[in-house]
Amino acid sequence: MSDEPVVRLRGVTKTYGPVTALGDVDLDLLPGEVHCLAGENGAGKSTLIKVLTGAVARDRGDYSVAGVPLGPRPSPVETRDAGIGVVYQELSLLPDLSVLDNLTMGRFPRRFFGIVDRAAQRRTALAHLDRVGLADLDLDQPVRALPTATRQLVEIARVLGTRAKLVIFDEPTTALSEREAAALLERVAALRDAGQTVLYVTHRLEEMFEVGDRVTVLRDGRLVATRPIGEYDHDSLIQAMVGRPVQNLYPGERHGIGPPRLEVRGLRIPGFAAPVELTVHRGEIVGLAGLLGAGRSEIVRAVFGADPVHGGQVRVDGTPIPAGSPRAAARHGVALLTEDRKESGLLLELSIEANVSIASLGRVASGPVLRGGRERRHVRQAVEGLRVKYGSFDDPVTSLSGGNQQKVLLARWLATGAKVLLLDEPTKGVDVGAKADIYQAIAEMARDGIAVLVVSSYLPELLGLCDRIVVVRERRIVGELPAAEATEEGILRLTSPATSAADLSAPKASTAPMTPQAPLES
Repeated sequence: MSDEPVVRLRGVTKTYGPVTALGDVDLDLLPGEVHCLAGENGAGKSTLIKVLTGAVARDRGDYSVAGVPLGPRPSPVETRDAGIGVVYQELSLLPDLSVLDNLTMGRFPRRFFGIVDRAAQRRTALAHLDRVGLADLDLDQPVRALPTATRQLVEIARVLGTRAKLVIFDEPTTALSEREAAALLERVAALRDAGQTVLYVTHRLEEMFEVGDRVTVLRDGRLVATRPIGEYDHDSLIQAMVGRPVQNLYPGERHGIGPPRLEVRGLRIPGFAAPVELTVHRGEIVGLAGLLGAGRSEIVRAVFGADPVHGGQVRVDGTPIPAGSPRAAARHGVALLTEDRKESGLLLELSIEANVSIASLGRVASGPVLRGGRERRHVRQAVEGLRVKYGSFDDPVTSLSGGNQQKVLLARWLATGAKVLLLDEPTKGVDVGAKADIYQAIAEMARDGIAVLVVSSYLPELLGLCDRIVVVRERRIVGELPAAEATEEGILRLTSPATSAADLSAPKASTAPMTPQAPLES
């Protein structure tokens, strides 16, 4: 590996008023390495990516690509032409255009009089796809028709097609299943082995240890260290990121599990092959595992009444809940934290205080009159212990990082006195420090007797947090495993469409309700 950096930053600083987003950051990205960027939300990772891509201008410091200095305010076009490519978490492909047009957008090969050379365009697109193992992909189909993982590879092919010297991956596996994420990591490693320089940004530490060569840690906009990844273990890397020791990412032993609290009996969800049967006990945390599209989110939405059902019953503490009514579900103590906090969770135009109290205004009002002082005390009590980082309760909720926004949603449901908590991807896009806080909050809710049902595509999360793991495949529950005995391989075996009926009858998998296991100790 050459010692001459592909990208070099020296003393790069970016401020927003009194806030220092980046302070005197140095960074060298070497040829043929996967360089990981680690830090909590708000550490400066996004700002650094924006500086590298020209989306924001640095206030001071030097920036060069392949030894060529870039001016203080390079545009995104200039940085792209210099060789900086980025694969964002939210893909930049145009979904209604074909794969062909997306791959060559802005760089159409032309013949005389500006006419697009379609034959050359197809040759160029196929060459790009071949670099990511998609040489057989239909170029004429719209991007919208592709699975998420394939779209991700098309995006990578598009970036490589710009002859990028540096490819930045910004949380690339957030929307992928475990299997798809593993395939993407293999592709990243292959790019590195072919001499490509990669800057890899993720909240999933095991991905850094799998593909990373070196890691740069940022905290509060400042450079903490740049070291070979082999000099860290999980605990020391977490401590470097958060500035405090996190002894156990997942909570330890909880109190005993009580009688059934949530009972789902014969729930007929549209598109499901069989009625859903599910029980979650007081103080129990149950995980829902499965591939993307398996039906996990549909189950929790149907239980909450957000989606219609064709029959069956949901009971809380033995009391039936009217079907198809989120209001009735909330009134009976059922809470749902949705997968997309910005689209269907947060009220983005309102304050932190309003977002916490909106579901429990009846507790802080006297008839039609809202008591401000009572609401403030109610909100403060709800967020206590969640480590929410905020300036003022009057600040807009959009001023918070992703992890703190998620904590606000948890506080909202804590404020309602919920009995059943349905969590759909509760730590999606959340940094490791906030994850530890959220896991602890979930465990404390379980200790208080709340029944928790967790949907997660992140298997280590399910294994570390849950007492039982229920597996959903092709819109039906196919088995469940006590978390103390479960492994990632065992869960993936049940989620795979290739698993036979004989496999499903193995002793470790049963669709019948299980006796609660002893709480998981981590």
